[in-house]
Amino acid sequence: MADEDYDMDGVYEDEPIEPEPDEVEEIEEENGNLEDVPDPLLGEGEENPEQEPVERPRKTSKYMTKYERARILGTRAVQISMNAPVMVELEGETDPLEIAMKELREKKIPFTIRRYLPGRSYEDWGVDELIVEDSWKRQVGGA
Repeated sequence: MADEDYDMDGVYEDEPIEPEPDEVEEIEEENGNLEDVPDPLLGEGEENPEQEPVERPRKTSKYMTKYERARILGTRAVQISMNAPVMVELEGETDPLEIAMKELREKKIPFTIRRYLPGRSYEDWGVDELIVEDSWKRQVGGA
């Protein structure tokens, strides 16, 4: 570092000097109150962001895929194994995966599935809204 870049008061020459407090007030007055300006990302005139979303017709299938089923059962079984509250009445089940399958059959798992669509959009489905086919029952001869 060269000596000419450093002033005696400890400030670099190319470093911007912080404005005095009275200058900050003038800058704020010039810019106005930015809180009154509507954010274009929030939409025009949205007063209450907690409004219920508009229910649009869904594009994806109402059937749960085998991949969604596997992910939900696995995630819920891990939660149950780590002492999460169980949402169904137990009848002697101790295996977390069996408990998770029972919760899924009774549609008691409190999860939401987000299905991504083209164009950066998505659909959210609750587990209780989807139709679940037990493919393992068909494999072992169940109904």
